[in-house]
Amino acid sequence: MQRLFPVLIGLVIVLAVLSSCVFVVRERDSALVFALGEVRETIVDPGLYFKFPPPFENVVRLDKRLQTIENNDPERIQTAEKKNLLIDSFVKWRISDPRLFYVTFGANDRAAVERLTAQIRDALNASVNVRTVKEVVSNERDKIMREVLENVAARAKPLGVEVVDVRLRRIDFAPEISESVYRRMEAERKQEANRLRASGTADSERIRAQADRERQEILAKAYAEAQQIKGEGDAKAASIFAQAYGKNPEFFSFYKSLEAYRDAFGQGNDTIVVSPKSDFFRYWGSASPGAAASAQ
Repeated sequence: MQRLFPVLIGLVIVLAVLSSCVFVVRERDSALVFALGEVRETIVDPGLYFKFPPPFENVVRLDKRLQTIENNDPERIQTAEKKNLLIDSFVKWRISDPRLFYVTFGANDRAAVERLTAQIRDALNASVNVRTVKEVVSNERDKIMREVLENVAARAKPLGVEVVDVRLRRIDFAPEISESVYRRMEAERKQEANRLRASGTADSERIRAQADRERQEILAKAYAEAQQIKGEGDAKAASIFAQAYGKNPEFFSFYKSLEAYRDAFGQGNDTIVVSPKSDFFRYWGSASPGAAASAQ
């Protein structure tokens, strides 16, 4: 037993030394292998690796996953109109160069977050300060996000950091300008509504005038056609009368006299005073005094 004890101690020491020579790099990590304080190797692929035991070599692991910086306190940024806006943003970033990142920040992610937050604040100021409230809130919001992303990505690359995306989550008016902005927006909407009403009224008057003109044109055309048809009818009727008169003038005169009698005595109490010998009674009856008296 006493002989096995030193052997066991030696085996434990060997296992400890061997375990210190082996390390694992996970999928989510990258590793820096240091030899006497200097970076000897950068490992980004997962797997099992070997090294010399400390203090000759040691390993520092860095998280290479996509990380998020959320700004819980909105930034107060001034526009070109000297109006303050509260802008809430978030950033997606990751370590692109472990060696540069470690040289700049060590293994401290908090220092990297603080540096990126300051850069984002500067980029937002640069993009928002030259724009109006309307442009920031609606018209050029996407353009501002692209500008901030390009600005921060260019400044973060020498630090070993890749900025993947920048988003403006919410843009609010500062309390001291909210009321004035709302009043101006209300005035603009009223002005636009009045413009649309005036345009609608003008269009309505134009449409009514055009409809009246077309109505007058249609009525005039219809009246002209009616007069033409009536004239043609009167001409045709006169032609028929002339033809009838030419065929039998005596009968035509008799027929016209009957029409005259009907028109003259259409009512039951009509009275006419005229000589029985006039042409009006030429076809009335016999020429006896009794007949004449009766006619009178």
